[in-house]
Amino acid sequence: MTVSRVINGKGNVNAELRRRVESAVAELGYVGNSLPSSLRFRETRMLALAISDITNPFFTSMARGVEDTALEQNYSVIVCNTDESETKQERYVRALVRRQVDGFLLVPASDTSESVRLLVSQRVPTVLLDRRIDGCPLDVVRGNSEQGAHDLVALLIALGHRRIAALLGPLRVPTAAERLAGYLRALAEAGIAPDEGLVFCGQYSQASGYEMARSAASVWPRPTALLASNNSIAIGAYKALRAAGCRVPEDVAIASHDDMEIGPTIIPFFTVAAVSANEMGRVATRLLLERIAGGGPEGPQDIVLPAEVIVRESSGGPVGEAARG
Repeated sequence: MTVSRVINGKGNVNAELRRRVESAVAELGYVGNSLPSSLRFRETRMLALAISDITNPFFTSMARGVEDTALEQNYSVIVCNTDESETKQERYVRALVRRQVDGFLLVPASDTSESVRLLVSQRVPTVLLDRRIDGCPLDVVRGNSEQGAHDLVALLIALGHRRIAALLGPLRVPTAAERLAGYLRALAEAGIAPDEGLVFCGQYSQASGYEMARSAASVWPRPTALLASNNSIAIGAYKALRAAGCRVPEDVAIASHDDMEIGPTIIPFFTVAAVSANEMGRVATRLLLERIAGGGPEGPQDIVLPAEVIVRESSGGPVGEAARG
């Protein structure tokens, strides 16, 4: 009864005893159950989807793929927006585990996620989306971030660019680290020495893309091309370059990860490494439903979807001799 009072925040409990109970709860990773007792051992037919930015068209498309696939099997989906915050993510995970959702689809906020540890300890069927975590015993469905960045930078190099700035998300997020690795690999293969002054780390947002592009444009010699780590960064970078009087692609080329069905203009503009977010959501949901049913492949799966380079206006044509220097 004392433990119940502490967990549910009811009744008076001695401060020292409360501390000991809370310490034991934290050590055991215990999560209470807010469902009525009559529902605790039944299916809820509910899945949880935690994404990092619901305003980003990539994650909107992913959510649609998850929802459509879940509905085909008579499951409903609860969508949570974490804003890349570990704190928000853990709060949602704990709340939904208490509600006993049947399974979780999670875009992890970092590569060392307490939320993931909690889901593993509670044996909640879970599939990670878009991002892997080294050593994690969960299924993952993701795009090939490293190869996509490599191929975009290789394209820019083939067009004659030698000073290419990388505008990345936070390196604690696996996709940002992987895209940096692809950027560096493409430079190394072309015999171009990396320049730390051309690597910028921020957030996966338009505002951050704007600030990183402003910083890149102030470097001298100015980079002739930008690799944007996602579509939000690319839009922010485009706005910053326009504000600075730089033409895209005539003065500075842009290539970006992630395509958008609805772009900043009616005609698609950005050269991209595109992974189908909708298909990612569908594949992950099918795998999760197999796990919930007690099936699926043996051992954790790492399913990597290819990134397709689509060449459009923002990368431009071959650059001149001045840019090559």
